[in-house]
Amino acid sequence: MAEVTPQEDTEYLEETDEEQEAAIEGVVLEDQEENGLDSAVGQLQEVQDKEFVEVRLPASIVAEAQQAWQAFIGSAGSRDAAGEAIYAAVFESAPSLQSLFKTARSVMALRFMNGLNSIISSAANPSVLKTQVETLGFQHLDLEVTIPRVVIFRDAIISLFQMELGARFTTKARLGLLSLLNYVGGAYIFIRREYAVRIKI
Repeated sequence: MAEVTPQEDTEYLEETDEEQEAAIEGVVLEDQEENGLDSAVGQLQEVQDKEFVEVRLPASIVAEAQQAWQAFIGSAGSRDAAGEAIYAAVFESAPSLQSLFKTARSVMALRFMNGLNSIISSAANPSVLKTQVETLGFQHLDLEVTIPRVVIFRDAIISLFQMELGARFTTKARLGLLSLLNYVGGAYIFIRREYAVRIKI
């Protein structure tokens, strides 16, 4: 069996990322054509922190993201185990983020789990989703959330789902989860910037 060199491995990963990005772009264009969507989905491929408004994702993307979420919980064996897996994925990818959280690991893992569950469960209802995210944003005012930190958190979760679910983590599911995590991260930054000073006063 031929050995795979580090260079070949890197090239393979780069090709895989390019294929995933191309597939996601195709899904966005397809949904825009079929559903008359504006650029909301396309914009949420990046963290948006300039405004915090309701967001409406295509029903098919929301449905597959929610299915992937349930599949992930099922593959983990329990909600607690799923929370632990998310905690480990985030802090293994960026140990420096751990200093931001003073709570015990088990409690933090449960908070990750509950927060993500409320967001993904509300994804089909723009007003409910915005309220859920706003509530979470005010609970995180003490944390210095930045775009690079959101990207680290987002990519760690996306990678975890890809590893755990494989082919079950479809392009639409990935697009939905990516969009939601970017939406939440941007909202946290917006809320902290706009309201933290007012609350202190």
